[in-house]
Amino acid sequence: MWRACCLALLAVLPRPARAGEADVIVYGATPGGFCAAIAAAREGAKVILLEPTAHLGGLSTGGLSHCDSNQMRRETLTGLFEEWHARIAQDYVARGRPAPYDPKDKTPGIRWVFEPSVASRVTRGMLKEAGVTVITGCSLRTVEKSGPRITALRTTQGSFAARVFVDGTYEGDLMAAAGVSWVIGRESRAEHGESLAGKQYPKPAMKVNGLDAAGRPLPLITGTDAGPDAAGDGHVMTFSFRLCLTRDPANRVPIPEPKNYDPARFELARRALQAGIRGVGFDLYPLPGNKLDGNNSIHGQVSLGLVGGSDSWHSADETERARIWEEHRQYTLEFLRFLRTDPAVPAKLRADYASLGFCQDEFTETGHFPPALYVRESRRLQGLYVLTQKDILESPRKEDPVAISSFPIDSHDCQRVVRPDGSVINEGTILPVRVPQTGVGYAYQVPYRALLPKPGQCANLLVPVALGSTHVAMSSLRIEGAWMAIGQAAGVAAALTARGDRPVQDLPYAELRARLLAQGQTLELPAAPARKPTPPAGPKAPATASTNLTLDDQDAELTGRWTRSTTFKPHVGQGYLHDERHADGKSRAVFRFKAPADGEFDLRMAYSAHPTRAQRLPVTVSGEGTEQRLVVDQTLPLPGGETFRSIGRLRLRQGADYVLTVVNDGGPGFTILDAFELRPAPAGR
Repeated sequence: MWRACCLALLAVLPRPARAGEADVIVYGATPGGFCAAIAAAREGAKVILLEPTAHLGGLSTGGLSHCDSNQMRRETLTGLFEEWHARIAQDYVARGRPAPYDPKDKTPGIRWVFEPSVASRVTRGMLKEAGVTVITGCSLRTVEKSGPRITALRTTQGSFAARVFVDGTYEGDLMAAAGVSWVIGRESRAEHGESLAGKQYPKPAMKVNGLDAAGRPLPLITGTDAGPDAAGDGHVMTFSFRLCLTRDPANRVPIPEPKNYDPARFELARRALQAGIRGVGFDLYPLPGNKLDGNNSIHGQVSLGLVGGSDSWHSADETERARIWEEHRQYTLEFLRFLRTDPAVPAKLRADYASLGFCQDEFTETGHFPPALYVRESRRLQGLYVLTQKDILESPRKEDPVAISSFPIDSHDCQRVVRPDGSVINEGTILPVRVPQTGVGYAYQVPYRALLPKPGQCANLLVPVALGSTHVAMSSLRIEGAWMAIGQAAGVAAALTARGDRPVQDLPYAELRARLLAQGQTLELPAAPARKPTPPAGPKAPATASTNLTLDDQDAELTGRWTRSTTFKPHVGQGYLHDERHADGKSRAVFRFKAPADGEFDLRMAYSAHPTRAQRLPVTVSGEGTEQRLVVDQTLPLPGGETFRSIGRLRLRQGADYVLTVVNDGGPGFTILDAFELRPAPAGR
């Protein structure tokens, strides 16, 4: 009776006055969000863009200034993505400075870079020109619905009504509040048949003791059991900040000292450095204005990412997110302090990090520290279509494409665990999966259905950022360039459905396609990318039985500096690669393969032996929860008449996924990367 009376009273209470009404409301001013708002406004819709923080633009204006489109098919990134980057280049020219890149040059690998303040100025200008009403500091409290339709958003700044809504948040906050189905974490390998799902161990273990004197895991280690290899879990890839740094004394301000710094927190990093393990630090990308973009190193062992610190972000309220944000800030400042002051850091490296400071002319409202935490993934829509690994690598064409994405599948660490032998391994990394010998990811069409909730759950909501995808697929989609293109599509669809006052699921694709093309969007897949030129083919590998497997250097996912050559013989296929004798641990080759059969295999390596070669080259094979590390002396001659030399024996399970990694960390000398061969090991050995 009491409940019925309360409901009756609520029914007659006056609704709060609307703080704003529009055709389209976009919640979340990420790149996907602000592009959705601009696109909808250009279609004639009245648009309000609500942002829960004080910051507009997400990571595109918050520190991610080395545009990741250098690893994408830039010729497919047109529309607002192209316009935004062209306007950034024009901003430099208008101020009498050289453009940092030519927006007409779509060549992969060329870096499109800019300063955060310029990106922010361009973003605000485009929103203003489009007539978008922008309200910051406007956090969602509840969603009002009538049946499957959202009618209004109640926020910290009042109630806002619209015909159609777009969730532009990284976290999928609006879709969750609207009662739309979503998932978090990682799927099992069996759920969608994804070889890159479940647990991933492409990086070698750190051969240090990960336990303290009491037998407990050291700080920065998330546990002692990563879970079954093929199983899913609730973990997400690590978050971090993209730092804007400089060594220019005229613009450098000191990095603040962290409160209550405890050197013991970095005992793992200290032990790794003392053991000679590389990978403690972070990546730096040059920017205009003598600035640098600092990023978590995907190949690193301990870097800017607070591994395990982001798992609860998606479900946290405003207060809890502020705490998690501050926890990441504290970790970042502590790690910077460790790198520039700790005696375990090599002196040259320590001096290099000590020379860095924040930029006086960037992020002035937040003490020069970036305002946006890099939320690499969060909730993911479970709607009309879920993109998977297969959609990227095997079935890229769709009947209702609204954008083309092509960033490599690429995930940062999800866990860091102590193994039974006491060593420590980072888990969850998916090293970039690129088209071999191109430097770019696989191009695939993003279907309109991936943006749509199930009709019975919500009929007037589009989700371009936290769109329907698995963790593996999100590891490719999770890039600002892709989100800008998908956001533009969502904005056009929102305007069209608002005009016709119809469910977003009922919008005819032909109508949407016509308007997307009119706004400059590219919808057709490009031709296969040109592979890097290679010399004429040399001798072929010897014929193999059906259970033999050959992995040529052209099959490898490469990072760092590699140079192709045919100088020394023999070699397999079209020559071989070498690291120019850098031997610095920064050049890496990753081969992924499925075991052709059960049993023991002889792993054989092809290389051109010479006294100038690496003598302690590490070759690591991981999979099925195990890791085997081999050491190869490439000065040793090959057996007479052979192309390969045996380097070790592996036990494999048929159909299981394995990762073979080579790092140019074998001491002085050239690292040679030619080919590997797996042969069933002879019985009785």
